[in-house]
Amino acid sequence: MLVSSPDRVIDANLAIALDALLAEHSVTRAAARLHTSPAAMSRTLARLRRILQDPLLVRAGQSMVPTPRAQALREEAAAVVRSLGALLSPGASVDPASLSSTFTLQAADLVGAVLAPGLLQEAQREAPGVSFRILAEELEAGPALRDGRIDLEIGSIDHVDPETRIEELVSLRMVAAVRPGHPLTEGPLTPARLAAAPHVAVSRRGRFTGPLDTALAERNLHRRVGIVLPSHLAAMTLAARSDIVCLVPAALPGAAPSSLTHDAVALGLHLLDIPLALPPLTIGMAWHPRHTADGAHHWLRSAVRRTLCAPTAASGTSAADATDPEQIHEVPGLAGSPGTSLVHFA
Repeated sequence: MLVSSPDRVIDANLAIALDALLAEHSVTRAAARLHTSPAAMSRTLARLRRILQDPLLVRAGQSMVPTPRAQALREEAAAVVRSLGALLSPGASVDPASLSSTFTLQAADLVGAVLAPGLLQEAQREAPGVSFRILAEELEAGPALRDGRIDLEIGSIDHVDPETRIEELVSLRMVAAVRPGHPLTEGPLTPARLAAAPHVAVSRRGRFTGPLDTALAERNLHRRVGIVLPSHLAAMTLAARSDIVCLVPAALPGAAPSSLTHDAVALGLHLLDIPLALPPLTIGMAWHPRHTADGAHHWLRSAVRRTLCAPTAASGTSAADATDPEQIHEVPGLAGSPGTSLVHFA
């Protein structure tokens, strides 16, 4: 390993060898300590003698003893080796209780509504010095992650840079949400009846069409989208007050109920299975690779994972907790009193 200085290049391995020689007072034992040959260590000692202009170790009977210069260098050499070891070792694990950070996440409002209480509970239990800022989906994830404007993008991940790390958290299906007494609640729901009803679409980019339109078109059916909204909560509120049909995510058959449907149920909406083969909706999180080994960011990803990954019916633990995916390759007191975790929506 070479370290540059203004006037010369220094081989840092010499410091490691010097530390071993001064600790062992023996070329043979120093070589064994560093898993090299005595001949190689003898050549290194000769090189150190030339550089330091001191014999360092001199023979005294059957053994070798350090010179005064070597004795003076003993602690300094050991300190250099310790510093090199700390510099080049993997990042130490972080105690969440010691964190004092504000994490910025970007997520759709429906996901953010679930993240907020879940992350606050995680922080209050493990990391009371942590606060969260949750942004609406306004920034392009790739540049925002790269520039450090956001720490995590959470949702249906697309349009990210090639180097971006992505972890899938949960797969969901889309169901139709309608008000109580809606005509679609009477009798079987057919593709034709679904297409004939008025719809609201949710898209931050203002798109009128999506997977449902593709599935309907295969049957020569077309729905009418009367309005596009950027907010799932606004769309569900509209559906609760009119005959508009809103699509919302729900758990896949056989899976535990998804917390993402909580707001639809709270608004009194009826959830109807869609009689079409739609692709699942995958919710994931994305981050820049510079944060992968960071202890604080690792805690954040684990907290998000525990919040969004539904518990299994049998064990009560999430699938992500059963095997850490990153090992395979990641409320009261809201007034801002000391030690209270805060979450901000922007």
